[in-house]
Amino acid sequence: MRAPSAGGGFPAIFYTWKKAREAGGIARLWKAMRTRNACKTCALGMGGQAGGMVNESGHFPEVCKKSLQAMVADMGGAITPEFWADHDFEALRSLSPRELEALGRLVQPLHAGPLDDRYRPIEWSAAMDRLVEQLKKTPPERTFFYFSGRSSNEAAFLLQLFARLYGTNNVNNCSYYCHQASGVGLASVTGSGTATITLDDVDHCDLLFLIGGNPASNHPRFMRSLMELKRRRGKVVVINPMRELGLVRFKVPSDVRSLFFGTDIADEYLMPRIGSDIAVLAGIAKATIALGAVAESFVANHCEGWDAWRNWVEDLAWPDLEAACGVARSELERVAALYAESERAIFSWTMGITHHEHGVANVQTIAGLAMLRGMIGRPGAGLLPLRGHSNVQGVGSVGVTPVLKPPIMAALERSLEVELPKTSGLDTMACMEAADRGEIDLAVCLGGNLFGSNPDSAFASRALRNIPLVVQLSTTTNTGHCCGLGRETLVLPVLARDEESQPTTQESMFNFVRVSDGGPARHEGPRGEVDLVCELGERVVGNTPLDWTAMRDHDAVRALIADVVPGYGPIAEVGASKQEFVIDGRIFHDPTFPTESGRARFHPVDLPSFELESDELVVMTVRSEGQFNTVVYEDEDFYRGQDRRDIILMHPEDMEDRGFAVDDLVEVTTSTGSLRVLARPFEIARGCAAMYYPEANILVPRTLDGASKTPAFKSVRVRVRAAEPIGASSSP
Repeated sequence: MRAPSAGGGFPAIFYTWKKAREAGGIARLWKAMRTRNACKTCALGMGGQAGGMVNESGHFPEVCKKSLQAMVADMGGAITPEFWADHDFEALRSLSPRELEALGRLVQPLHAGPLDDRYRPIEWSAAMDRLVEQLKKTPPERTFFYFSGRSSNEAAFLLQLFARLYGTNNVNNCSYYCHQASGVGLASVTGSGTATITLDDVDHCDLLFLIGGNPASNHPRFMRSLMELKRRRGKVVVINPMRELGLVRFKVPSDVRSLFFGTDIADEYLMPRIGSDIAVLAGIAKATIALGAVAESFVANHCEGWDAWRNWVEDLAWPDLEAACGVARSELERVAALYAESERAIFSWTMGITHHEHGVANVQTIAGLAMLRGMIGRPGAGLLPLRGHSNVQGVGSVGVTPVLKPPIMAALERSLEVELPKTSGLDTMACMEAADRGEIDLAVCLGGNLFGSNPDSAFASRALRNIPLVVQLSTTTNTGHCCGLGRETLVLPVLARDEESQPTTQESMFNFVRVSDGGPARHEGPRGEVDLVCELGERVVGNTPLDWTAMRDHDAVRALIADVVPGYGPIAEVGASKQEFVIDGRIFHDPTFPTESGRARFHPVDLPSFELESDELVVMTVRSEGQFNTVVYEDEDFYRGQDRRDIILMHPEDMEDRGFAVDDLVEVTTSTGSLRVLARPFEIARGCAAMYYPEANILVPRTLDGASKTPAFKSVRVRVRAAEPIGASSSP
C-alpha cells in the first residue's frame, strides 16, 4: 500500500465512520465518546468533567484514532462460553494480536489448570476462593503485583496497599518498560519525576523539540498543538532515525484550514543513528555555547554542576560527535541557531529516548540542554515526557512502585498505625527473573499484557509458566492470555473505566487529575476493580488496620489518598465537587526546585559506544499507527505505507548491500531468537532498521538501563540474511 501525502486528513475522518459502524452507528459511538470520562488511551489526556473530547484548555473536539479504537473495543460483544469450549490454547496462539483483541469482551471468570488445554468458565465465587486460598498459603515475598496504567488511581492505590499490608513490596507497573527512565532522569535533575509544564505552556512556547517519538501515530491530538505552534510562527525540531510522514506534514481533521491545506510540521528534521541521541544533544549544546547563548544568570543562580557539564560538552570534539551520530556539524549548528533565538522552548520525548541502556543519561542530557538556556522554571518552557497509558503517571503517584517514597510510607504508617514492610521490592524485570528461577508462587496483574510487554518473549513465556498461579484482571483478550500462562491461570473480567458504578480519577502527563463518572455496564459479569481488591482485603488481611468494607466507597479511598500522597489533597473532595486539579509542587514556572539545594542539577554523562560488526544492523522496535502499546487494532500502518506487520524496514542501501529486493523473505537473528519477515525499504538512518512491537520482542535481549531497569527495546543488534521459504528443501 502507498503512504498518504500527509498524516491525518480525510482518511482519519473516514476511519471514524468505519469505527462507528463497528460500534452500532455514529449516534451510539458519539454518545459513548461524549460521556464525562477520561480518555482510555494516551496520557495526553482529555475528557473528564468537561465532557468527552474536551481537553483541559477547553478545546473541542479533541478526538483521535486511538480513543476511537479503545472505545469501540470496549463496546464489543461478549465472548461466549461456547467460544472457550471450541478453542484450545493452540488455537488461541494461532491468532494475531489484532484477532485476539477483536474477539470481544471478557464477561466470565476463566480458569485453566496445569493439565488443561483450554480455559473453562467458572463462577466468581470459585475464582475468588482459589485466589484467596493461594494468597493465604503463599509467603508474601514469593508474590508480585503488576499494574497497567489503564487502571484508576483508586484501584491502584488500594491494590498496592493490600500488597504491603499482606507483606510484600514486590509492586510495580508498566512504566518500568516504557518511561521509568524519564522519571529517574527528571528526578535526578529537578527533584520531580514528571513534566515540568502544563498544556497551557505548550500553547505558549515558540520552539518545540520532539525527540525519539512519533506523536502523529501515538499521540495524535498533540499534532493540533504543533499546528497551533506553527501558526504562531514557532518552530519544531524533530530528532528521529526514521522519517515519519506525520512529523513532516499533518492535516488536523478538526481544523478546516489544516484539513484542506495541511500543516508543515518539522522545520529541522535530524535523522541520527539509533541510540546516538547524547551525541546529537551534546553537539547542539556545543554549538549553542559557541553562539554565546548561555543563560549565565540562570545556570549560576539556579543550577549546580554547570562548570563540569560545560567542560564535558566543550571537550567533545566535532569529528567524534559527527561520527557517533551520523549527523553533520552544519545540521546541528542550524538547530542551535534556532534554539539560541528561542525565548520559550519545550523539550518533549518518548520511548526513542528511554528504551536504551543509557535511557536515564539521555533524559539528563536533554535536561542539560534545556537548562543551558534557562528553559526550565519559567512559563512556556520546560520538559515534557510524552507518556503512554492514560493513567500510568497516576498509578506511580499513588504508590505503585517497589520502593514507596518516604513521605507516603510515613503518612500511611501514621494514618493506619501500622508498620509496613521495609524490604526492597522487585521491579518488573526482577520479578520476571525471580519467576524464571522458581522464586514466585503467585502473580496478580491489574490489567495490561505482562507477557506481551516483555523483551525476550521465550524467556517471558517460560518465566510466567513457572509460576504456580497467574491472575489477570482484564477487559479483553491479548497474547498474555495464551502465551503468558502460569501453571494455573485465572482471568477475572473487570469493568471498563466508563462502566464503573462510582467515579474514579486519572492523572495525565501534565499532572492534571481528571474525574471519570463511570456509567452503566455493557455486559453482566465483569466487576469493578476496587470491589475486587476490597474483597481480597476483607478475606486475606482482615478489616484491621484498614476497613476494607468502608473502602468500597471510592470517596473513602480518595480521602486516604489525599491524606498520604503529597500534592493530592484536593482529591478528597472530587467525588462531590467534581473539581479537577493540577497536582501541587510539580509544575515549575519559577526556578525553585524540590532538590536538597533548591537548584536543578547538571549531569555530565558518557558518550555511548555502539560499534556494530560489518554484518550487523541496529533495530528499534516501533508501534504502528494502528496500535496502542501491546494492543493491535489494525494490521496496516497507514502512515508508513505498510499493509502488514511481519516486516523489517531497512535503509535501501542496506538492502542493496545484502542483495535483498522488496518483499524478500529474510531471517532476522539475535542472541535471543529469530524471526522470518519480509524486507522492505524505508527512509531510516543507514545501518538502522525498524520492526514492530510486540511481535519483534522475541528478538530483544534483556539488556537494561542500569538506573531505571528499563529494557533496551530500541538498541537491538541483529543479523539479517536471506531465508528460504518454509518447507523448501536444500539440495543433497
